[in-house]
Amino acid sequence: MTAQIISGTEIRKAILGEIKEEVDQMKEKHGKVPGLVTILVGSSPASISYVTLKVKTAISLGFHEIQDDQPEDISEKELLALIDKYNNDPDIHGILVQLPLPKHIDDKKVLNAINPDKDVDAFHPVNVGRLMIGGDEVKFLPCTPAGIQEMIVRSGTETSGAEVVVVGRSNIVGKPIAMMMAQKGVGANATVTIVHTRTKDLASHCKRADILIVAAGVPDLVKPEWIKPGATVIDVGVNRVGMNEQTGKAILKGDVDFDAAKEIAGKITPVPGGVGPMTIAMLMKNTLRSAKLSLGMS
Repeated sequence: MTAQIISGTEIRKAILGEIKEEVDQMKEKHGKVPGLVTILVGSSPASISYVTLKVKTAISLGFHEIQDDQPEDISEKELLALIDKYNNDPDIHGILVQLPLPKHIDDKKVLNAINPDKDVDAFHPVNVGRLMIGGDEVKFLPCTPAGIQEMIVRSGTETSGAEVVVVGRSNIVGKPIAMMMAQKGVGANATVTIVHTRTKDLASHCKRADILIVAAGVPDLVKPEWIKPGATVIDVGVNRVGMNEQTGKAILKGDVDFDAAKEIAGKITPVPGGVGPMTIAMLMKNTLRSAKLSLGMS
C-alpha cells in the first residue's frame, strides 16, 4: 500500500491562511500589524532569491515589511549599528539577517546582536536555551524544525510515546527537532534517539522508528529496508544531484530513497514539496507571535 504523501505545499497554504486571518484581526482590533525587516548584505543571487520570497510572503500577509539592502563592503560596526536601530524600533517585531555574510563580518557576532525577542529565526543562544528549558519559556521555535513538527501533527501522526529517530545532529535541524519532540506538549512527548553518519549500525536504529526524521544531507542515505512498515518518514534533505537540461533547473533528491520508501512507509514527505515550503511559513508565524507578545496577546 502506497504511503500517504504529506504535502508541505498544502500545509504551508493552510498556515499562511491562518496567519493572514490573525493579522487582519490584529489590524482591526489594535491598529497594528507584524513588522519584519530583512537585511541583505551584498548581491549573492541565491540570497537575493531567498530574501525576495520572504518579502513577498510577508507583504501578501499584510505585514509591515522593510527590505534593507546593504553594500558588500558595509563594515561590521555599521551592520551592528543597523541591527541596534531595529532592536529599538517598536514597529519591528522580527529581524532577519540573510546568511552567509561577507568574510570580513563575524556571522555569530551579528546574530547575537539581535534582540532575542525579535530573533524570529530562533538562532540566538538565548532562544536555543529557551528551547532546551521548554514550556512557557519558549518564545520562538526554529523555523525548519517547527515546520517538521507541524507536518507531523497535521498529518494526524501520533507522537505521544512514539519512537522518534532523528538522523542528523545539526544546530539548525537535528538537535532542535530532537529536543522539541522530547518535550511535554502537543506534537511531542516522544522517546527520541539522535543518530548520525558515525553511528554504529545506523539501519537498526532507523528500523525502530515510528517517526523517522532524516536531515543528514546525504542523498538516498536511508534505504527502504531501514524503514519500519507504516512509519511516518520526514525527509529534510535537499540535495542537488544534477541539472535538468530542458528546464535548466536543479534536480533535487532527498536523504531517503523516496520511490522505494513510499511503498513501505505509512506517511512520507516528498522532495521537493515537503519540508522546504514550510520554513518561510514558520518564519511568518514567529513574526506574528512576536507582534502578539509585544501587544500583550498570548
